[in-house]
Amino acid sequence: MRDGGPVGGPVIGRDSELREVARTLRSTGAGARTLLVVGAAGTGKTALLEQARRAAAEEGTRVLRLRCHDDGGTPPGAAALAESVHSALGTVHGRRGTARGGPGTARRTPLPPQRQRHGSRGSYGSHGSYGSQGELSLLSVLGEALAEAARDTPFALMVDDVERLPAPTASALGLLFRVFRPAGVPMVAAGRPVRPGTGDSSQLPSAVHRLLPLQPLHPADVEALVVRRLGRPVEPALVTAVLGALGPMAGVPEAVLSVLDSLDEHGALLELGGHVCLTGPEQALRLTTDVTRLGRLCLPGGPPDRAALAAAAAVARTLEHAEIRLDDLHRLKPGGPRRAGLVDRAVTSLAGDGILTVDGDGRASFAVPALAAALRALPTHHDVSALHALIVRSLTDRLGARAAGGGHPRLAEHVTAAGSLLDDALAVDVLLAAARTDARSDWSRSVRAYASALRRLAPHDPRTPHVLRESAELSLRHSDHAGALALGGPLLARLDVRLDAAPAGEDRDRSAYVTGVWALAALHEHRLPYEPVGGAPGPRALERLPVAVGFAALGAAYGTGAGTFRPGNGNGAGTGPASAPAPAPAPALASVPVPVATLAPAPVPVPALGSAGGSGPLPSPAELRLAVAAAGDRAGLLDALRALPPDAYGVRDLDRLRNAAAHADLADALATVLGDRYTGPGDSTAARYHAMLGSYLAGDWDGALASARRIEARSRTRGTGAGPSQAARALAAEIHCARGKLGHARAWLDLVPGTVAHPLVAWARLGLRYWSGQGVQALEGAREDVRRARGSGLLAGVERVLLRCLTYALLEDMPRLMREALDELESLHAEADSPMTREAVVLGRALVHGDADRALAVLGSVRERGDVYMGLLCLLSLVEIGEDEDEDRHLAEASRIAQELGIGRATRTTLGHMARRRSLVLPRLRPAGEPLSEEDVRLTAMVSDGATNRQIAARLASSEKTVERRLTRLFQRVGCRSRAELAAAWLDGSLADRGLVPAGALAGVPGTDARAYGAPERRPSAGR
Repeated sequence: MRDGGPVGGPVIGRDSELREVARTLRSTGAGARTLLVVGAAGTGKTALLEQARRAAAEEGTRVLRLRCHDDGGTPPGAAALAESVHSALGTVHGRRGTARGGPGTARRTPLPPQRQRHGSRGSYGSHGSYGSQGELSLLSVLGEALAEAARDTPFALMVDDVERLPAPTASALGLLFRVFRPAGVPMVAAGRPVRPGTGDSSQLPSAVHRLLPLQPLHPADVEALVVRRLGRPVEPALVTAVLGALGPMAGVPEAVLSVLDSLDEHGALLELGGHVCLTGPEQALRLTTDVTRLGRLCLPGGPPDRAALAAAAAVARTLEHAEIRLDDLHRLKPGGPRRAGLVDRAVTSLAGDGILTVDGDGRASFAVPALAAALRALPTHHDVSALHALIVRSLTDRLGARAAGGGHPRLAEHVTAAGSLLDDALAVDVLLAAARTDARSDWSRSVRAYASALRRLAPHDPRTPHVLRESAELSLRHSDHAGALALGGPLLARLDVRLDAAPAGEDRDRSAYVTGVWALAALHEHRLPYEPVGGAPGPRALERLPVAVGFAALGAAYGTGAGTFRPGNGNGAGTGPASAPAPAPAPALASVPVPVATLAPAPVPVPALGSAGGSGPLPSPAELRLAVAAAGDRAGLLDALRALPPDAYGVRDLDRLRNAAAHADLADALATVLGDRYTGPGDSTAARYHAMLGSYLAGDWDGALASARRIEARSRTRGTGAGPSQAARALAAEIHCARGKLGHARAWLDLVPGTVAHPLVAWARLGLRYWSGQGVQALEGAREDVRRARGSGLLAGVERVLLRCLTYALLEDMPRLMREALDELESLHAEADSPMTREAVVLGRALVHGDADRALAVLGSVRERGDVYMGLLCLLSLVEIGEDEDEDRHLAEASRIAQELGIGRATRTTLGHMARRRSLVLPRLRPAGEPLSEEDVRLTAMVSDGATNRQIAARLASSEKTVERRLTRLFQRVGCRSRAELAAAWLDGSLADRGLVPAGALAGVPGTDARAYGAPERRPSAGR
C-alpha cells in the first residue's frame, strides 16, 4: 500500500479523474493525447493510474509502464529512457516483430562524439537548449520506434512518480512529451507538483495536452474510505475526529489511512452495535510514527536526520501543554541553556517549511495536529520542562509572580508544564493571578489554572477553600461538569483534614457549596458521588455533608449508577436494598376516575408555576427531594411539594417531571426543578442522553443509536471522568430488538449491571427475552423485575413493563395473564397517578375489553406527547380491536411508521397477520425517496442507453458482480422491478418528478456532456 491506499480496490472519490485517465489511455491512433496527473504525497496517484489501466485493459487497450527510476547500469538520460521503453515494448508481440521500429534500433543508435565527451550534461534543462546532438538523435529514433510499434499493435504508455526520476531522465522524458511525441501513442504521467523553472520534471506540465490536479477528497469520500479500510460502518464522530486531526491534509487518502493504522495499533477503536467508534481522546489522534512514512507525507525533502527529528519532537511536546509565541523565545537570555536555542532554531525551520503556522500575534501551532501528536511520540533528548521554566522566569524575575500572572494569564500553562522545576510558592502566585484574570475572558483556561494551583496547595492551606469555591463557581456557571468533577480529590482531602475539627461558619458553607457542585457534576456524568466501591464504605467526610446523600439518592432514582433507590420517610431519599418487600397492592382502579375522552390529569393541589424554593444554580434539599419523589408514588410527591413554596410548580411541571423520571432523563428533571436557574447540562453524559431520548421519541432511531454509541465510547475514553449511561444502553437494546437485531440488543443489555433495577432496563430486557423465543421466561422475569423496582420504591416507568406484559399475553392468547397485568396496572396507577400510568391503564383496558374509543383517546395523548413508537403500538391496538371504521387507515399508518423506524421482521409479520385476520390489504410501501447520488444517476443513465452490465463495469472500472449488486439496490430504492421499468421511469421524467434526481447531479463533471454519462434531454410529455 502506498500513495493513497491499496491499488487492488476501486479508488474512492475519483470518478471523474478515473474517467479522464482511462479515456486518455484509450485514445490510441490519430486522437492520441497526453496527460499529467499532479497531486501531493498520499493523494492516490498510483492507485488512480492502476485502476485506470485496468479499466482501459478491459476495453482492449494495452498499457505499458515505463520504469526508468533506477538506472540499472545505464547512465541516466535518454539512454535510460530508451532502456525502459525497450523493456516495455518487449512485452508487445506484433505481427512483424520489432523490425525497423523495434526497440533495438533505439538502443543501438550510436552516440556522436559530443555526447561521448560530455555525457548527459547537455540535456534539455541543463543549458536551457535542446542539449547534445546525441540525446536528440536518440530521442528522435525513440519516438519513431514507438510510433512504428503502435501502428502494429496499439498501446499506451504510463510513468509514475516522475518527481523521483533522475534529472537527466526527467529532462529526456520532457523532450519526448514535447518534441518527439510518438504519433498514435497516448501517454500518461503522474507526480507531485513542482515549481516552474526548477528544471527536470518541471517541463512536463507545459508539454502535455492536459494537466489533471488531484484535489483533496470530500468528507463523504473520506468516510467511504474509512468504512472500506475498517470493513464496517463507522460512527460519524470518528470521521469528524479524523478530519479535525488532519487539518489541511484531511482529504489526503494516505494520511487518513495512516491515522486509522495508528488507531488500530493502539486499540483505540471499538465496535458497538455494528458500528466502529473512537474510544481515545480526539486530541490524541496521530499519524503512524514510521519515520519513512512521516517523511513522505509531511516533511519536505524526505525523512529528516535524527537531530532534526528530536528537535521537532521537542517543539511538538512544548506546544502540547502551553501556548508558545515567538517573543517568548526571543525574550530568553542570550547564552542560556543550549536546549532553548536548539528549540528556537527548530521552530524557525519548521515554520519555514510550512509545518508550523504562526499567526499575527506570533502564536505557533502545527498545521496538522496528527503530525504533532506523532512527533510527540518520538524520542527526544531535549528537556521541555526546562524551557517552560525559562519562559516563566523570564517574566517573573522582571515583573514579580503576581504581576506576571495577571498581565500574562497564558503563563499559567507554562507553570503547569514546568512542574517541579518551579517552587510551589512562585507557581501558586502565578497560577491564581492568571486564573482570576482569565475568569471572564477565557474561563476554560482559568479552570485549568485553578486545578493546577490546587495540585500544589496543601489541604490545610488557608487559601485552599477559597480556591475550591472560585473554581467550583466558574465550572458551574459554564456547565463545565468535567472540570467540577476534577475537584473531587482536593475537596475530599480538605474535608478529611477538617474531619476532627468540625468546620463551622463560612468554611462549612464553602465546603457544602463545593460538595454540591461536585456531586451535581458527578450526576451529570452519570456517576454516583456517594457510592461505595468494592464493598468499602464511602468517604467518611461526606457523611457529615447531607447534600452528598441527597444527590446520591437522585442518581439512584434516575439510574445513573449501579445503586438502588428507596424513598425516605419525609426527609428525602436514600439508597436501600433491592430486596425490600413490595408495598401492599392498592385497591382496584374501579373507584379511581380516569377520563377516557380527554385523559385530563388528576388534580394536584398546587397553583401554577412560580418561583422555586431555592436560590442560585444548585438545587435546594427540598428541590432534590422533589426530583427524587417524582420516581415514586403520588403521596411522596405531594409530601415533597409541601416543603416548597405554594407557587413553585404547576400541573404541567409535575407531569413533565414524572415523564423525565420514567425515562431516566436527569437533565430534563433538573431543568424542570430549577427552571431559569439551571445552568444547563453542558456536554455531559446527561446532555447526550437527553438528546438521544429526544431522537428516540421523535422516531429518529438511527440518530438515537448514534448518540448511544457516542455515550458508550465516551465512557471508555481515557481521562474523561464520564460514567456509562445504563438508560442509554437499555434504550439502544430496545431499538435493536424492535428492529430484529437481537444479537446487538443482547450485547447492549449485557453491559448493564444486574444490580440496576430501573424499569427502563426491565422493559428492554422483557422485549429481548420475548422475541428471543423465551415467552414464558420473559413474562416471569418481568414480574420479578417489577417486584424489585416496586420494592425499591421506583414506580415511574413500571407501567411500560406491565403494558408490554399485557401485549405479549395478547399475542400469546393468554387472557388470564392479560387480566392480571391489567389489575397490576390499575393498582400502580392508584399509587402513582402519572400521565404515563393513565395512558397505560386506558390502553390496557381497551385491549382487554375491546374498546376502540379508549385506544383512540390514548393515541391522541401519545401524539401530543411526541412518542412515535408508542403511537405505533396504539395503532396496532386499534387494528387488533377491529371496531373502528378507519381500520385500513390505521393499518396503513402503522405500516408506514414501522418502515420509517426500521421495525424488524417480527412486527412486520404481526402486521400481516392482523391484515389477514381482518380481511384488510396491507399497503405496499416503496422506500423513502431520498435523492439519488451522482453514481446512481450515472448508472440509471447508462441503463437507459442500453448498456450491458459488462459495458457498465468497464466504464465504472468495477466488476460485473458489483454492477449487479448496485442495480439491485437501485431497483429497490426507486421501486422498479426491471431494467426496462428503470429506463422508462428515467426517460419519461417520473424519477425527477418524485424528487429522486437532484438538480445538476452531473454538473461540473469534466469531459462529460448530457449524452455521455448523464441524463438524456427531457422530452416534454403530453399535457406539459
